[in-house]
Amino acid sequence: MTYYDARETRDPAARELELMGRLPAQIAHAQANAPAFAQLLEGVDPAAVTSREALARLPVIRKSELLERQKAARPFGGFAAARWGAGCLRVFASPGPLYEPEGARPDYYRLARALYAAGFREGDLVHNTFSYHFTPAGSMMETAAHAIGCTVFPAGVGQTEQQVAAIADLRPNAYVGTPSFLRILLEKADEMGVEASFTKAFVSGEAFPPSVREAFAARGITAYQAYATADIGLIAYETPARDGLVVDEDIVLEIVRPGTGDPVAPGEVGEVVVTTFNPDYPLIRFGTGDLSAVLPGTSPCGRTNLRIKGWMGRADQTTKVKGMFVHPGQVAEVVRRHPELKRARLVVDNPGLTDRMTLHCETEAGSEALATGIATSIRELTKLRGEVAFCAPGSLANDGKVIDDVRKYE
Repeated sequence: MTYYDARETRDPAARELELMGRLPAQIAHAQANAPAFAQLLEGVDPAAVTSREALARLPVIRKSELLERQKAARPFGGFAAARWGAGCLRVFASPGPLYEPEGARPDYYRLARALYAAGFREGDLVHNTFSYHFTPAGSMMETAAHAIGCTVFPAGVGQTEQQVAAIADLRPNAYVGTPSFLRILLEKADEMGVEASFTKAFVSGEAFPPSVREAFAARGITAYQAYATADIGLIAYETPARDGLVVDEDIVLEIVRPGTGDPVAPGEVGEVVVTTFNPDYPLIRFGTGDLSAVLPGTSPCGRTNLRIKGWMGRADQTTKVKGMFVHPGQVAEVVRRHPELKRARLVVDNPGLTDRMTLHCETEAGSEALATGIATSIRELTKLRGEVAFCAPGSLANDGKVIDDVRKYE
């Protein structure tokens, strides 16, 4: 079977209809069972949220806010509907610390679909080198492998000599972990005179450039990557087409302008925002803080869901200028105040070691009066002086940057 299930190849309109049809119940569930969403979505009628346009009017919950609310109300800041007991098998701690519940459903993080696309099948022995303590990565991969019918060796991280000895004894054919640790294991196996038995690999947690993929292929290992987070689980995954990452079937993915909740135009780089249908941790419009962009068309592999380019950097571009924090949301508010502007990028430099801000604005027709108005808005919103430079529509780089800090200190 080429696909994990028939949902991967369904008509895109049918998929969209199903996802939008699931939104009202999930929003109502979050309001009723997650106190933070009861507050954040107060006055929202779940029955009215049946389109992407309606969803885009809800607030984005970014990781920084999630962390602050968790610190104020441990363990989950009111965002989880799960309670201790049979419905919550494990709780994990990611750096921050941020605490995440793991419910009792099989393949809780929905990564089986990604492993299947990577060629994992029932009967494989999976050498899982993701951490099994504190963070959920080890469990994320193990529960997915079990859902497919694989056996898992819980190797975890470190102890490379013992790991290579286990590889020699057990002969696992599949590896799960970071690409850098796979390279370390292969080098240690060479050093110990052990023939590594891996023929397939599923990697995540780090950049996976083509050069590394090709180096593994030269050793007979076909490797694929995925984009997942501890909060959401699977977001998107690589397929044999090697053409972007296909979005998971059980999330709603949006790309928004950093610092805002406003969806960007198709193909424009922005922040990945995800709504999940997880009943235990019902995150609505969760801002991952990662940059990406939607690719046009559908994957050559036959899967019909949206595709994204993959990880393209971090969206939180907040910087400090002359002792004051400047946020992407402030730049977006300047653009909102002046309809003549298409897009804008705040460039921060320091000629003569003195901080300077220049707002580069895409517009059809700049004028001195418009420049004065924009400069006034900058000062009102940031409490700092800023220069204004006009440029032609479409001339700013499509890289998701709203604030570009190019200061040099010599």
